[in-house]
Amino acid sequence: MSRKSTSGRITRATALALLTGTCLVGATGCQVTMNGQTLPSPYYLQDDVQYFPSGPEFKLSREAAALKAARAQEKLDRR
Repeated sequence: MSRKSTSGRITRATALALLTGTCLVGATGCQVTMNGQTLPSPYYLQDDVQYFPSGPEFKLSREAAALKAARAQEKLDRR
């Protein structure tokens, strides 16, 4: 094999790899952060929106209610 044909194959393989990599990077949508801004992917208009309803401000409301009931029961038991 001559040196010329080997270097030509390497050049073609490198060019093909770069072209494939560029196509793959261009075809994928991803979020980008630029100057503190989070910019959406190119497909954000087709993305399904998930809604999470707001919960209670105080996350331990059931535990607080149970403690309050236990204290009230304890006061009744002491009398």
